[in-house]
Amino acid sequence: MAKVYVEPRPKSREPHTAISHYVVEDAADSVLHSSQTQQGAVDWARRQGHRPIMVARVRHLTDKKVPDHWRQV
Repeated sequence: MAKVYVEPRPKSREPHTAISHYVVEDAADSVLHSSQTQQGAVDWARRQGHRPIMVARVRHLTDKKVPDHWRQV
């Protein structure tokens, strides 16, 4: 399966904006799943057979073209 990304929502440049949920996206920015927690999103991606699963290192740095913005879980 293709690489998927777990991102917090809403997308925000402000450091103290509350996270309402997390989404699992593919490289084309298509939302595949939504979850209340980051762990829930990761668990869903694993159950679907997605490997590797990438999680944003910093909330406001989520450019999929920059590998340093992501860590593998």
